[in-house]
Amino acid sequence: MNSSGLFITGTDTGVGKTAVTTALLALLRARGVDAVPMKPIQTGCLKRGGEVVAPDLDHCLRSIRFTPTVAEAEWMCPYRFVPACSPHLAARIARRPIQLRRIRAAFRQLAARHDFVLVEGAGGVLVPLDERRTMVDLMRTLGLPVLVVARPGLGTLNHTLLTLAALRAAGLTIAGVVVVATERGRRGRIERDNLASIARLGRVPVLGRLPFIAAKKDFRATAERFSRDWKLQPPVFPTLGRTRVTLAQALANARA
Repeated sequence: MNSSGLFITGTDTGVGKTAVTTALLALLRARGVDAVPMKPIQTGCLKRGGEVVAPDLDHCLRSIRFTPTVAEAEWMCPYRFVPACSPHLAARIARRPIQLRRIRAAFRQLAARHDFVLVEGAGGVLVPLDERRTMVDLMRTLGLPVLVVARPGLGTLNHTLLTLAALRAAGLTIAGVVVVATERGRRGRIERDNLASIARLGRVPVLGRLPFIAAKKDFRATAERFSRDWKLQPPVFPTLGRTRVTLAQALANARA
């Protein structure tokens, strides 16, 4: 297992992987860990002034006020596609095959320069990268422990347990699960039982949760509500730094 980073995947598209990545980045950096993001494959990119911008990576970098060098920016997102579709289709449209060895080389460059690299996947574990390989093949190539982001509501048990089964079948180390509310509403009996059932049936720790956040600008204001839930313990997470801060404080420090 590679201890210099973490791969963040989800049970689906739009489950909150970028929000979790941003939260982890802020917390780790506030604890003295030089943590940086990586989004190896981004579809749905935006064109700005002749540049192709990866929105998920851009959000993470702006949130922690980190400006990478030109080389680091390329390593952080080697594959940027404008069509908002599956990576395999976006790569086919662009006539630019996704090469796992290139992503691995980019990760190694970042890991050599920083303490910890948070790698955010695209979609779920079985999203195709080409006609033969899926996202799980990228995870195996990098050899990182995997954090699963899941929804809390009805249907999440099947999605989350299938995701965990696929990761185990690939021989990957599962760091745990973070549950993110993607809709408004209070947690009820179903949501509470789902968290307990994921931990019991999935045989994984539920490391924390994120409440529903209507807009990115509200992230900082709602962070205090769940920051005490995070369980960032070794061996998955680094032990550098001794400062104990809440997520809200971490984000405030990053934006000061």
